[in-house]
Amino acid sequence: MSDTPKSAFDPNPPRRNFYGRRHGKTLRQSQKGYLSEDLGELRPRGITVGDNPDRTPIDPAAIFGDDRPIWLEVGFGGGEHMVHMAARYPDIGIIGCEPFINGVAMLLGKIRGAGVTNVSVHPGDARDLMDVLPDASISRAFLNYPDPWPKARHHRRRFVTPEHLIPLARVMKPGAEFRVATDIPDYMRQTLEEVPQAGFDLVGDSPVAWDDWLSTRYEQKALREGRVPHYATFRRKG
Repeated sequence: MSDTPKSAFDPNPPRRNFYGRRHGKTLRQSQKGYLSEDLGELRPRGITVGDNPDRTPIDPAAIFGDDRPIWLEVGFGGGEHMVHMAARYPDIGIIGCEPFINGVAMLLGKIRGAGVTNVSVHPGDARDLMDVLPDASISRAFLNYPDPWPKARHHRRRFVTPEHLIPLARVMKPGAEFRVATDIPDYMRQTLEEVPQAGFDLVGDSPVAWDDWLSTRYEQKALREGRVPHYATFRRKG
């Protein structure tokens, strides 16, 4: 067996999952309807290895039909933040990546309710999208309440590791903003250590949220359980 590391474009790269389960409780009939009726139109093409085995770079402008700025949310949870941003900033396009199918169904319901049209949904690993995005194509990125992987032996599964941050840095434009929100102090510690090493400058690190922040259900759960949210802002070096 070869000891040569597999590239990011290998069809079966040796990746650690930075997310947990893919399925939760049984979907309601309405949620099944969202998935069958809406996801096909909102899903970007050429992202998965099955759709794009050669990992040919995609044209991001084709996703939204124009050259608007594109934002990326890694792991959108129930989708409330993503829909909020899409409604508040109608002139941008926002792509959300989430492998948890229950979260995808929740997002699709919120998209219907809000009537936003500047969204695209990849129901899978964000790394599959980053593999095929061109360099410097993302204007802003969000990582909100990611899976904390609390056990020390699992810390390398966190998104804030070079395995994930270096591809993210490649697709972000010089000067693009990267926001991280978490209620886990050790996750923020690792974020502040590793994100700058991947090509970002720290702009802000505070317990006070951004002016356009929408508190998510995960954050509300953290507050009820006595955990303190923390917010960090980085800017891609250019």
